[in-house]
Amino acid sequence: MSHPLSIVAVALVCLTTLVVGGFGLRLSRRTSDFYVAGRTVSPRLNASAIGGEYLSAASFLGVAGLVYGSGIDMLWLPVGYTLGYLVLLVMVAAPMRRSGAYTLPDFAEARLGSRAVRLVSSVLVVAIGWLYLVPQFQGAGLTLTLVTGAPPWVGGLVVMVVIAAAVGAGGMRSITFVQAVQYWIKLTALAVPAFVLLLLWFRAGHPAPVVPPEWHAPLTPRGPGDHPWYRTASTVLALCLGTMGLPHVLVRYYTNPDGVGARRTTVTVIALLGAFYLLPPVYAALGRVVFPVLPEGVRSDSIVLSIPGELAPGLGGDLLTAMLAGGAFAAFLSTASGLAMSVTGVLDQELLRPQLARFTGGDAPGAGGFRFAAVLAVVLPYLLSRAVEPLGLATTVGLAFTVAASTFAPLIILGVWWRGLSVPGAMAGLLVGALGTGTALATTLGRGDLGGWPGALLANPALWTVPLAFATAAVVSLATPGRVPASTTRVLVRLHTPERVTLARSRLRD
Repeated sequence: MSHPLSIVAVALVCLTTLVVGGFGLRLSRRTSDFYVAGRTVSPRLNASAIGGEYLSAASFLGVAGLVYGSGIDMLWLPVGYTLGYLVLLVMVAAPMRRSGAYTLPDFAEARLGSRAVRLVSSVLVVAIGWLYLVPQFQGAGLTLTLVTGAPPWVGGLVVMVVIAAAVGAGGMRSITFVQAVQYWIKLTALAVPAFVLLLLWFRAGHPAPVVPPEWHAPLTPRGPGDHPWYRTASTVLALCLGTMGLPHVLVRYYTNPDGVGARRTTVTVIALLGAFYLLPPVYAALGRVVFPVLPEGVRSDSIVLSIPGELAPGLGGDLLTAMLAGGAFAAFLSTASGLAMSVTGVLDQELLRPQLARFTGGDAPGAGGFRFAAVLAVVLPYLLSRAVEPLGLATTVGLAFTVAASTFAPLIILGVWWRGLSVPGAMAGLLVGALGTGTALATTLGRGDLGGWPGALLANPALWTVPLAFATAAVVSLATPGRVPASTTRVLVRLHTPERVTLARSRLRD
């Protein structure tokens, strides 16, 4: 372990986050600055920021750990993560930007004119955000414990304090700069040690990775009654559609100046993600060189941080481990900041602002309530992370994708592309998706893998919960045509009219 160097690396990343976040404070004055960075973020900056927040602990440590343990089947994870942005680009990126919303519940209410749908959407945003935040805090504790020996609660506490300060300081303006910087920190911190370790491996003549026969055989059953084809298809569907349903991803598109900027942002994001996801499989293979069998008491999530000390003992290994520890903390901080931002916006708009307005007799001041919401958004999931047993980082994040794919993906796709969506249909789709995934995942977590088809269907429910949510929303909408909002045509025209056409019409009127 490299106690002093790793502590310095983590401290530098945290200090960079606070300094860059403080720069955003100087620029945040209006409500739109806090929520959507004034809608002035360029595609390149926004793409780096999205890459920063999207590449979480699951991407930095979890994917390598899963490939190490389960083989090339797990390469579908980075494919699914990246493919989700292609679906987002083709289907909803530009229309969501043209909606003019600040948050996903804003879009739901603007499209359907229903406070009830907005309320349910708000609850789901908070639930998904907190479900995604818990593994970030647990991963931070795991990382800091491994490289410094600190108690597990310390890492999560550091992330919580830094994120509350960064988000509360300047809202979306602050975390845009923070996340953009942290993407390049993460990429550098993962790429440089990977190339150095590969060079050391080749030069030292270490043996090839030692793997079991099924490690390099795709779609191999993990045990009796396993269904790898179903499991893989369900995982890829959850990742593809779950991306567009993640509140902290969608809110970034509201920061682009227009729909064209949103599309350009997405194309750049796909390139950035593709570059990053080349690296975790390298660490998985190197892990098989160093640890042919996972040592007792060592989690697969931690092998990335353990490899340098084994391949390069001494100062060189300490430096590489410090880089990886700093990159891991950048991953926790950037993803947690995006999640905290999305949850903060909903808590401020739906809970704190109305209550403060009631006491003050008018509109509540924005900054004070927003900053209190930022603290509330991170304290509760941090406490939850200390109370629940840690799961694999990629596994826990996958649960959030599944819930998002089964709830918000039907609402967004049908809301953007189908004029027949009614208020009861949208509500039914949200509730069926939430109840289906919630019941399946709670049963799996509570009773463990049931084995056979029941175990496969409950552990990976996206392949049936997503179609069920879509079908429910469509059938209920067809049964309630009178509840289709009267403003539907006007809203859809706004979502699908290119900015150039809108500008030309404005000039003709002038």
